[in-house]
Order: sequence, then structure tokens, then C-alpha cells
Amino acid sequence: MGGASPRRCMNSILLVAHAPLAQALRQCALHVFPDADAWVTALDVLPNVPPEETLGAARIILAQQLGRAPRAQVLVLTDVFGATPCNVAQQLVDGVRSRLVAGVNLPMLLRAVTYRHEPLEAQVQRAIAGGTAGVMQVAVAAPPQNQARRKHSDQDIRDHQQ
Repeated sequence: MGGASPRRCMNSILLVAHAPLAQALRQCALHVFPDADAWVTALDVLPNVPPEETLGAARIILAQQLGRAPRAQVLVLTDVFGATPCNVAQQLVDGVRSRLVAGVNLPMLLRAVTYRHEPLEAQVQRAIAGGTAGVMQVAVAAPPQNQARRKHSDQDIRDHQQ
């Protein structure tokens, strides 16, 4: 079995969502992964733009991402199944070099960016798991996870900055 393994390229991620969600999610992802700037793109779907025009713009972005390398692959994430962004995205993906997942949230996107070096099918499964695991009811009486509870008097204005 020896020999070098083939060099894998990273998967790109295309966000297609109602404006301004796609760009907002991209900015959040780049806050955590600033090195992912070239790998995460966003297309905000505007309310008064015909779906055909949005599809044209999406096709250009997808072609650019797939044109990076012979084995380039793209994970397309969209917000609401059945809505215009998802309907446009469904016309983009081929199921081989590109896959579509609806219901994007920030935990899903962060997981997808984290595992962008894995095969596309594995990345899809990790993204879905991350999105699902990121939705939970949080008890309000417990202190924030991984943080000691402070007395009310020792708070300062930087407590809420990330």
C-alpha cells in the first residue's frame, strides 16, 4: 500500500441565505478562523431580486470555487429549506463536487470550517452534527460554562466583549 497519499485540497464553503444573514455568518466565521477568508464565501439573497438573477450570481461564485483545483469541492449552506435561497442553491449543487445543507446556524458553520480539509461527505456529516449539537436549552440559574461566577460589584465594561 505504500506511496504518498494524494494531496487533498480544502473544501470551500458557500453561504446562500436571506440578506444580511449570509455575510453576517461569514464575518462570524472569519472572527474565529481569520485564515479561512479565501475558503468561505457568502451570497445574500435580497428581497426584490429575481431568483434567476440570484442563481446567476451563485453560479459564478460556485464556478470560481470549483475552478481552484481539479478536485475542488464545495459545501453549500443555506438558511431555510424551501425558501428562495435554498431553492436557488438546489439548482447549483451536483451531489458529487458540491453538497447542500439547509438550516445553517453558526455552530454548523464553525464545524464546517474546522473540518474543511476532510472529504466532502464527512464534512457534511460533521456540519450537521455541529448544527444540531449547537441547539440546546440553557439553564439560566447556572453560571456560564467554563467561567466562574462573579459578584455583581466586580463587573467591568469588558465583560461582554469577545
